[in-house]
Amino acid sequence: MKTMEEKAKEIAKLMEDGKGENVVLLDISKLNSWTDYFVIVTVNSSTHWQGLYKQVKDYIKQNDLEIHLTNKKSPDGDDWNLIDLGSIVIHLMSEQARTFYDLEKLWHTGNLIDFKA
Repeated sequence: MKTMEEKAKEIAKLMEDGKGENVVLLDISKLNSWTDYFVIVTVNSSTHWQGLYKQVKDYIKQNDLEIHLTNKKSPDGDDWNLIDLGSIVIHLMSEQARTFYDLEKLWHTGNLIDFKA
């Protein structure tokens, strides 16, 4: 049975394989009580987001996970889309939103995980 860290690594790799840009996996489990991992991904269009979202949904079905919440930060949904899997939260962000919100800086005390190994 896979650990949550292994699942988070696989999701990060899936996002990279789906042409997500600048994929980052952060372990923030020691910094809060509501999630353990952030997967942060830059997407370049709503179509790109939809493709990555479909890949996440397929992964969820195969790996005993469930979506607790999906949320769009902007009305048209192109800037920041959040997929909450409980222990793993996926942030699909436009380059502009990613620069503005700078989650990596905000959560800089989290541990950066190498998911490519």
